[in-house]
Amino acid sequence: MPELPEVEVTRRGVAPHLEDRIVEDVILRRDGLRWPFPPDLPALLKGRRILSTGRRGKYLLINFEHGVLIVHLGMSGHLRVLSEGIELKKHDHFDLVVSGGPEGRRVLRLHDPRRFGAVLWHAHDDGELEQHILLRGLGVEPLIDGFDGALLYRETRKRNAPIKQVLLSGDIVVGVGNIYACESLFRAGISPKTAASRISRARYDKLAGAIRDILAAAIVQGGSTLRDFIAVNGQSGYFQQTYFVYDRAGVPCRNCGTPIRQIKQGQRSTFYCAVCQR
Repeated sequence: MPELPEVEVTRRGVAPHLEDRIVEDVILRRDGLRWPFPPDLPALLKGRRILSTGRRGKYLLINFEHGVLIVHLGMSGHLRVLSEGIELKKHDHFDLVVSGGPEGRRVLRLHDPRRFGAVLWHAHDDGELEQHILLRGLGVEPLIDGFDGALLYRETRKRNAPIKQVLLSGDIVVGVGNIYACESLFRAGISPKTAASRISRARYDKLAGAIRDILAAAIVQGGSTLRDFIAVNGQSGYFQQTYFVYDRAGVPCRNCGTPIRQIKQGQRSTFYCAVCQR
Protein backbone atom coordinates (compact mmCIF):
# COMPACT_ATOMS: atom_id res chain seq x y z
CA MET A 1 0.00 0.00 0.00
CA PRO A 2 1.43 3.42 -0.89
CA GLU A 3 2.50 5.21 2.29
CA LEU A 4 3.38 8.84 2.99
CA PRO A 5 6.65 8.88 0.99
CA GLU A 6 5.00 7.32 -2.06
CA VAL A 7 2.14 9.84 -1.95
CA GLU A 8 4.58 12.74 -1.55
CA VAL A 9 6.65 11.43 -4.47
CA THR A 10 3.42 11.30 -6.48
CA ARG A 11 2.46 14.85 -5.46
CA ARG A 12 5.84 16.24 -6.48
CA GLY A 13 5.60 14.39 -9.77
CA VAL A 14 2.15 15.64 -10.76
CA ALA A 15 2.48 19.21 -9.44
CA PRO A 16 4.34 20.72 -12.44
CA HIS A 17 1.75 19.26 -14.83
CA LEU A 18 -1.32 20.38 -12.84
CA GLU A 19 -0.65 23.62 -11.02
CA ASP A 20 -1.99 26.73 -12.79
CA ARG A 21 -3.57 24.56 -15.50
CA ILE A 22 -7.23 24.62 -16.56
CA VAL A 23 -9.31 21.46 -16.34
CA GLU A 24 -10.64 20.71 -19.82
CA ASP A 25 -12.30 17.36 -19.17
CA VAL A 26 -13.08 14.85 -16.43
CA ILE A 27 -13.61 11.22 -17.46
CA LEU A 28 -15.16 8.70 -15.07
CA ARG A 29 -15.11 5.11 -16.38
CA ARG A 30 -17.11 3.57 -13.56
CA ASP A 31 -19.43 4.73 -10.78
CA GLY A 32 -16.69 4.83 -8.19
CA LEU A 33 -13.94 3.01 -6.37
CA ARG A 34 -14.00 2.49 -2.61
CA TRP A 35 -16.69 5.18 -2.54
CA PRO A 36 -18.83 6.52 -5.42
CA PHE A 37 -17.38 9.25 -7.58
CA PRO A 38 -19.19 12.58 -7.15
CA PRO A 39 -21.66 12.36 -10.07
CA ASP A 40 -21.39 16.09 -10.81
CA LEU A 41 -17.57 16.11 -10.78
CA PRO A 42 -17.17 16.99 -14.49
CA ALA A 43 -19.48 19.98 -14.10
CA LEU A 44 -17.71 21.06 -10.92
CA LEU A 45 -14.22 21.00 -12.44
CA LYS A 46 -14.45 21.75 -16.17
CA GLY A 47 -13.08 25.20 -16.91
CA ARG A 48 -11.64 25.63 -13.42
CA ARG A 49 -8.00 26.46 -12.67
CA ILE A 50 -5.91 24.23 -10.40
CA LEU A 51 -4.29 26.50 -7.83
CA SER A 52 -1.91 24.09 -6.11
CA THR A 53 -1.35 20.54 -4.92
CA GLY A 54 -0.93 19.32 -1.36
CA ARG A 55 -0.91 16.23 0.80
CA ARG A 56 -2.46 15.25 4.12
CA GLY A 57 -1.16 11.93 5.35
CA LYS A 58 -1.75 9.51 2.48
CA TYR A 59 -4.27 11.77 0.73
CA LEU A 60 -3.30 13.81 -2.33
CA LEU A 61 -5.03 17.21 -2.44
CA ILE A 62 -5.68 19.12 -5.67
CA ASN A 63 -6.75 22.63 -4.72
CA PHE A 64 -9.24 24.77 -6.63
CA GLU A 65 -10.72 28.15 -5.75
CA HIS A 66 -14.05 26.54 -4.84
CA GLY A 67 -12.89 23.30 -3.22
CA VAL A 68 -10.44 20.42 -3.06
CA LEU A 69 -10.23 17.18 -5.03
CA ILE A 70 -9.15 14.44 -2.60
CA VAL A 71 -7.38 11.45 -4.14
CA HIS A 72 -6.34 8.27 -2.34
CA LEU A 73 -4.32 5.54 -4.06
CA GLY A 74 -5.81 2.70 -2.03
CA MET A 75 -3.91 -0.58 -1.84
CA SER A 76 -2.41 -0.74 -5.32
CA GLY A 77 -3.28 2.44 -7.21
CA HIS A 78 -1.00 4.88 -8.94
CA LEU A 79 -1.27 8.10 -10.91
CA ARG A 80 0.43 8.79 -14.23
CA VAL A 81 0.75 12.00 -16.23
CA LEU A 82 0.31 11.13 -19.91
CA SER A 83 -0.11 12.72 -23.30
CA GLU A 84 -3.54 12.57 -24.86
CA GLY A 85 -4.25 9.48 -26.90
CA ILE A 86 -2.25 7.03 -24.80
CA GLU A 87 -3.98 3.64 -24.99
CA LEU A 88 -6.14 2.74 -22.03
CA LYS A 89 -5.28 -0.19 -19.79
CA LYS A 90 -7.60 -2.33 -17.77
CA HIS A 91 -8.30 -0.63 -14.42
CA ASP A 92 -7.73 2.93 -15.75
CA HIS A 93 -10.75 4.39 -13.96
CA PHE A 94 -10.37 8.19 -13.88
CA ASP A 95 -8.83 10.89 -16.10
CA LEU A 96 -8.34 14.56 -15.33
CA VAL A 97 -7.49 16.33 -18.60
CA VAL A 98 -5.76 19.70 -18.23
CA SER A 99 -4.60 22.41 -20.56
CA GLY A 100 -1.01 22.06 -21.63
CA GLY A 101 2.12 24.09 -21.94
CA PRO A 102 4.56 23.40 -24.75
CA GLU A 103 3.85 19.65 -24.45
CA GLY A 104 0.11 20.06 -25.16
CA ARG A 105 -2.82 18.83 -23.09
CA ARG A 106 -1.95 16.37 -20.34
CA VAL A 107 -3.94 13.59 -18.71
CA LEU A 108 -3.71 12.68 -15.03
CA ARG A 109 -4.84 9.03 -15.02
CA LEU A 110 -5.68 6.91 -11.99
CA HIS A 111 -4.99 3.18 -12.35
CA ASP A 112 -6.37 1.09 -9.49
CA PRO A 113 -6.67 -2.70 -9.97
CA ARG A 114 -8.13 -3.45 -6.55
CA ARG A 115 -10.44 -0.39 -6.49
CA PHE A 116 -9.65 0.59 -2.90
CA GLY A 117 -8.68 4.10 -3.96
CA ALA A 118 -10.88 7.19 -3.93
CA VAL A 119 -11.61 10.38 -5.82
CA LEU A 120 -13.76 12.70 -3.70
CA TRP A 121 -14.73 16.37 -3.70
CA HIS A 122 -14.80 18.76 -0.74
CA ALA A 123 -16.40 22.12 -1.49
CA HIS A 124 -15.21 25.12 0.52
CA ASP A 125 -18.86 25.83 1.29
CA ASP A 126 -18.96 22.54 3.22
CA GLY A 127 -16.52 23.83 5.84
CA GLU A 128 -12.85 23.53 6.68
CA LEU A 129 -10.98 20.78 4.84
CA GLU A 130 -9.51 19.50 8.12
CA GLN A 131 -13.05 18.66 9.23
CA HIS A 132 -13.66 16.32 6.28
CA ILE A 133 -14.67 12.90 7.60
CA LEU A 134 -11.50 11.26 6.20
CA LEU A 135 -9.11 13.90 7.54
CA ARG A 136 -10.44 15.12 10.87
CA GLY A 137 -9.03 12.23 12.91
CA LEU A 138 -5.51 12.40 11.48
CA GLY A 139 -2.54 13.17 13.70
CA VAL A 140 0.29 15.62 13.12
CA GLU A 141 2.38 15.45 9.95
CA PRO A 142 5.76 13.86 10.78
CA LEU A 143 7.80 16.18 8.55
CA ILE A 144 6.72 19.47 10.13
CA ASP A 145 8.13 21.28 13.15
CA GLY A 146 5.20 20.29 15.37
CA PHE A 147 6.27 16.65 15.40
CA ASP A 148 8.88 15.64 17.99
CA GLY A 149 9.60 13.30 20.88
CA ALA A 150 7.73 15.53 23.32
CA LEU A 151 4.51 15.07 21.35
CA LEU A 152 4.92 11.29 21.16
CA TYR A 153 5.67 11.08 24.89
CA ARG A 154 2.74 13.33 25.87
CA GLU A 155 0.18 11.56 23.70
CA THR A 156 1.12 8.01 24.77
CA ARG A 157 0.94 8.24 28.57
CA LYS A 158 -2.35 6.32 28.58
CA ARG A 159 -1.71 4.17 25.53
CA ASN A 160 -0.89 0.62 26.60
CA ALA A 161 -1.03 -0.85 23.10
CA PRO A 162 2.30 -1.87 21.49
CA ILE A 163 4.14 1.11 20.04
CA LYS A 164 3.99 -0.34 16.51
CA GLN A 165 0.19 -0.38 16.66
CA VAL A 166 0.08 3.14 18.05
CA LEU A 167 2.19 4.43 15.17
CA LEU A 168 -0.05 2.72 12.62
CA SER A 169 -3.24 4.11 14.15
CA GLY A 170 -2.50 7.52 12.64
CA ASP A 171 -4.23 9.60 15.33
CA ILE A 172 -0.98 10.83 16.93
CA VAL A 173 1.29 10.98 13.91
CA VAL A 174 -0.04 10.44 10.41
CA GLY A 175 1.43 8.56 7.47
CA VAL A 176 3.84 6.21 9.28
CA GLY A 177 2.69 2.97 7.67
CA ASN A 178 3.88 -0.56 8.19
CA ILE A 179 7.18 -0.35 6.30
CA TYR A 180 8.38 2.88 7.84
CA ALA A 181 7.17 2.02 11.35
CA CYS A 182 9.27 -1.17 11.28
CA GLU A 183 12.34 0.67 9.98
CA SER A 184 11.96 3.61 12.39
CA LEU A 185 11.60 1.38 15.45
CA PHE A 186 14.70 -0.53 14.40
CA ARG A 187 16.73 2.66 14.01
CA ALA A 188 15.53 3.88 17.41
CA GLY A 189 16.33 0.52 19.06
CA ILE A 190 12.77 0.03 20.33
CA SER A 191 10.94 -3.29 20.27
CA PRO A 192 7.66 -3.07 18.34
CA LYS A 193 6.04 -5.03 21.18
CA THR A 194 6.81 -2.44 23.88
CA ALA A 195 3.75 -0.73 25.38
CA ALA A 196 3.69 2.88 24.19
CA SER A 197 3.18 4.19 27.72
CA ARG A 198 6.41 2.52 28.94
CA ILE A 199 8.75 4.29 26.53
CA SER A 200 10.77 7.16 27.99
CA ARG A 201 10.91 10.71 26.69
CA ALA A 202 14.55 10.22 25.63
CA ARG A 203 13.67 7.15 23.58
CA TYR A 204 10.77 9.00 21.98
CA ASP A 205 13.16 11.77 20.99
CA LYS A 206 15.21 9.15 19.20
CA LEU A 207 12.12 7.60 17.59
CA ALA A 208 10.82 10.93 16.31
CA GLY A 209 14.21 11.66 14.75
CA ALA A 210 14.26 8.21 13.15
CA ILE A 211 10.78 8.67 11.67
CA ARG A 212 11.73 12.05 10.21
CA ASP A 213 15.01 10.82 8.74
CA ILE A 214 13.60 7.61 7.26
CA LEU A 215 10.58 9.28 5.66
CA ALA A 216 12.76 12.03 4.19
CA ALA A 217 15.23 9.49 2.81
CA ALA A 218 12.42 7.42 1.30
CA ILE A 219 11.03 10.48 -0.49
CA VAL A 220 14.45 11.29 -1.95
CA GLN A 221 14.78 7.70 -3.18
CA GLY A 222 11.35 7.68 -4.80
CA GLY A 223 9.58 5.63 -2.16
CA SER A 224 9.41 1.85 -1.99
CA THR A 225 8.37 -0.51 -4.75
CA LEU A 226 5.90 -3.00 -3.30
CA ARG A 227 3.24 -4.68 -5.41
CA ASP A 228 2.09 -2.12 -7.96
CA PHE A 229 3.45 1.22 -6.76
CA ILE A 230 5.34 3.22 -9.35
CA ALA A 231 6.00 6.93 -9.54
CA VAL A 232 4.25 9.32 -11.90
CA ASN A 233 7.05 9.00 -14.45
CA GLY A 234 6.73 5.21 -14.46
CA GLN A 235 9.93 4.58 -12.52
CA SER A 236 10.20 2.47 -9.40
CA GLY A 237 11.36 3.66 -6.01
CA TYR A 238 14.59 2.41 -4.50
CA PHE A 239 14.19 2.77 -0.74
CA GLN A 240 13.41 -0.94 -0.37
CA GLN A 241 17.06 -1.65 -1.18
CA THR A 242 18.06 -0.04 2.13
CA TYR A 243 15.66 -1.89 4.45
CA PHE A 244 17.20 -3.08 7.70
CA VAL A 245 14.29 -5.23 8.90
CA TYR A 246 11.18 -4.96 6.74
CA ASP A 247 10.53 -8.09 4.64
CA ARG A 248 13.88 -9.59 5.79
CA ALA A 249 12.59 -12.40 8.05
CA GLY A 250 15.33 -14.95 8.71
CA VAL A 251 18.03 -12.78 7.13
CA PRO A 252 20.94 -11.73 9.41
CA CYS A 253 20.55 -8.31 11.00
CA ARG A 254 22.81 -5.78 9.27
CA ASN A 255 24.02 -4.62 12.71
CA CYS A 256 24.45 -7.75 14.84
CA GLY A 257 23.91 -10.76 12.58
CA THR A 258 20.91 -12.11 14.50
CA PRO A 259 18.17 -13.42 12.19
CA ILE A 260 15.37 -10.89 11.73
CA ARG A 261 12.10 -12.03 13.27
CA GLN A 262 8.59 -11.73 11.86
CA ILE A 263 5.43 -11.60 13.97
CA LYS A 264 1.80 -10.56 13.41
CA GLN A 265 0.46 -7.43 15.07
CA GLY A 266 -3.07 -6.38 14.25
CA GLN A 267 -3.08 -8.62 11.14
CA ARG A 268 0.02 -6.87 9.80
CA SER A 269 3.50 -8.37 9.58
CA THR A 270 6.09 -6.82 11.88
CA PHE A 271 9.82 -7.31 11.32
CA TYR A 272 12.42 -6.62 14.02
CA CYS A 273 15.74 -7.64 15.56
CA ALA A 274 15.33 -9.11 19.04
CA VAL A 275 18.90 -8.09 19.96
CA CYS A 276 19.05 -4.54 18.60
CA GLN A 277 15.50 -3.64 19.64
CA ARG A 278 14.71 -3.81 23.34
